[in-house]
Amino acid sequence: MSEAVAQSLAATPARARASSLTRSRVRAAWTFIAPTLIVLALIAGWPLARTIWFSFTDATLNNLGDYKFIGFENYLANYDGEWLGILTDPSWWHAVWNTVWFTLVSVSIETVLGIVMALILNAAFPGRGIMRAVILIPWAIPTVVSAKMWNWMLHDQFGVINDMLLKIGLISAPVTWTANPDTALLAVVMVDVWKTTPFMALLVLAALQMLPGDIYEAAKVDGVHPVRVFFRVTLPLIRPALLVAVIFRALDALRVFDLIYVLTSNSRDTASMSVYARQQLVDFQEVGLGSAASTLIFLIIALLVVITIAAGRVRFSEDVR
Repeated sequence: MSEAVAQSLAATPARARASSLTRSRVRAAWTFIAPTLIVLALIAGWPLARTIWFSFTDATLNNLGDYKFIGFENYLANYDGEWLGILTDPSWWHAVWNTVWFTLVSVSIETVLGIVMALILNAAFPGRGIMRAVILIPWAIPTVVSAKMWNWMLHDQFGVINDMLLKIGLISAPVTWTANPDTALLAVVMVDVWKTTPFMALLVLAALQMLPGDIYEAAKVDGVHPVRVFFRVTLPLIRPALLVAVIFRALDALRVFDLIYVLTSNSRDTASMSVYARQQLVDFQEVGLGSAASTLIFLIIALLVVITIAAGRVRFSEDVR
């Protein structure tokens, strides 16, 4: 390196050099991530764009080659003073309510149980490694297999659940858990909690493993109660990981299809938004209406994710201050 170049570099402000390095890193990052973004655009972006487009057409499975643009009529339209479209369909709003109720209840229970399981698995005890592997078995079983297995267990005549409850005297007659609208969604929530709680526990456990141990040693020396340590130390530290886990589970729950479809036999009383979209697309062969329902599902999920992330950032900034 010549003396003139060395003097020039020495004269360059540190802030300018840092800015140049940042720009270089950003360019390198975009270079590495560009192929992934292109693949995602082809695999996910193009089908999503086609679905949104079909939602503005009168396409059916019989006229996919000869459909026309009809605007927002699949969503909301007025024909001779009568409002029609998905947004006026009581079945759609019932499916929205079922999905939201299922998401709130199942994710809440799974979050609480997942934290409890993670705290237990984070403690030192004999056989902890085996226990960590065992709890992942429900999560590893395919959802359809889990649903069919629980469907037989909840059967009113041959199920072991009714047989066990009858023997201990909690019920006086067999209960049709998945056929009765009053208990069907509760049964779906129970199966979903059984299957997905290990996923929540795994994510929370990963966050607990990253926490520094000296904090807990200091709290133990000071005689702070473990419950207070959890709410004042552990919970704030794992909140970012917990937020990610809740978002992932909420995304899964909001688009639930296979669990409800298998357990409740495509019942309108327990239909989720995805089941409703499938009914329009497959049962009624209305590609336009099915695409409109799918587009609304995408918009609802995207809106809830944005709100959750924004609320989490506000809470994080308040904690920092």
